[in-house]
Amino acid sequence: MAPAPTRVAAVVFDCDGLLVETESRWTIAETAVFDEYGFPFGPEQKAMLLGRAVEEAAPDMAEYFGRPGEADAIAADLLERVHREIAAQAEALPGALELVRACAARVPVAVASNSPRSLVDLALAPSGLGDLLPVRITIEDVERPKPWPDLFLEACRRLDADPASSVAFEDSGTGMRSARAAGLYVVGVPSLAGLEVDCDWQVESLADPELVAWAAALRAA
Repeated sequence: MAPAPTRVAAVVFDCDGLLVETESRWTIAETAVFDEYGFPFGPEQKAMLLGRAVEEAAPDMAEYFGRPGEADAIAADLLERVHREIAAQAEALPGALELVRACAARVPVAVASNSPRSLVDLALAPSGLGDLLPVRITIEDVERPKPWPDLFLEACRRLDADPASSVAFEDSGTGMRSARAAGLYVVGVPSLAGLEVDCDWQVESLADPELVAWAAALRAA
């Protein structure tokens, strides 16, 4: 996999599990919900939910629990728990602050997240990333969540950027499919070991030296 092009129109980042270490907070909340319904929560269940909008995942959770009519209640319960967990602890992942700062100094940047705006704002505020990423596209801003392309297309529209000349950073298969469908170059930074990825360039961390060098060489298209 070759490094991304250095002349780009915009860079669009996912939030949870990519910029901010919130996946462990989501896992705590998800585990509690599964436990409440009498089910264990492990890698298989995590993979079922990773990167998906709660409104999309809740019906599948309800079916899994044998409670098909309780999707709305499950979604509300999960979101309430996640809010509490992220409010208690949310930290920028290694390399995130430096990478976003380097990109923002050179090209337009944005966040495109399947999470509600309240959660995105909550996650970015204490991490030091909030001021660098004022353009935030969330589930409330589009008709369809990831893996549909809407979030990335709206981010590029807000930045007045051609998607075909823009770069997306994602940690989940759901997000990578979304960015791919929108026509962006996709950098994958998987948050789960063994995750099957569909990306143009895969790195283990946002602190990867090649990624740091790429950001330093960025120029606006």
